[in-house]
Amino acid sequence: MVGSSVELSCIYPEGTNFDLNDFYVYWQINEPKTVVTYYLPGNSSPRHEDNHYQNRAELSLHRMERGDFSLQLRNITLQDEQRFHCVVIRKSKGLERVLEVLVKLHVAANYSMPVVSTPISPSQDEEVTFTCTSTNGYPQPKVYWVNRTDNSLLDEALQNNTVFLNERGLYDVVSILRVRWTSTMNVQCCIENKLLHQNLTSSSQIGETPGETPGVPATPTRVSSDRITDIPPLKAQESVSVIVITLGILALITGMAAGLFCRKRCSCGKYRGTR
Repeated sequence: MVGSSVELSCIYPEGTNFDLNDFYVYWQINEPKTVVTYYLPGNSSPRHEDNHYQNRAELSLHRMERGDFSLQLRNITLQDEQRFHCVVIRKSKGLERVLEVLVKLHVAANYSMPVVSTPISPSQDEEVTFTCTSTNGYPQPKVYWVNRTDNSLLDEALQNNTVFLNERGLYDVVSILRVRWTSTMNVQCCIENKLLHQNLTSSSQIGETPGETPGVPATPTRVSSDRITDIPPLKAQESVSVIVITLGILALITGMAAGLFCRKRCSCGKYRGTR
């Protein structure tokens, strides 16, 4: 892992005691030709030729005396993804190579937890856009979008992925998904690091806001350029009051009309006195 330490194994399979005055030990990279560190007879400690490995690559004299010529490599960088060659030579046997080991080092870095941005209050069958971002990983990731309704993979033709190297030499990824929205839409973004056998996932569902019950339609919203304002529902007591007042006015008008009509009929049919 980037920034961690690793041990590259190089162990002689036979014998337990070695006179280091009789051995040359080299750790090197063949392409390009680079000596990582080496030990020569009579030296009190291993040496370095390349500044990239200065104070990072280390051999243990105590362990080499037991036939363990493993390399300790600290503060791993992306440039350390190489084939390392361990060579142990015995001086007393005409510079015979008594041990050769090739170690291929793979370097990886964890991606950040993906963040999914979602559209707000789309209409049924409207094309909507989801954006998934994750940063500072290595090697290049594989991005999947999953339909959580049936856990099926969405068609890769619906997504557009952009992967690029940042200033640290690690990868950032942005994936854009465009699909038709339905009321039950629930999608998940998955960032796969194949080298680490690791999947990071983040889900997002339109139509629900924090604190609301899944499956229950969200409160209608009015969208403006700079804010979202809830539309307050009409209170039950206010609606009842409006209805009562309206019915009362209608009853009063009806009563007045009926009274006038009745007075007119009564005046015309029964009055016998002087006009």
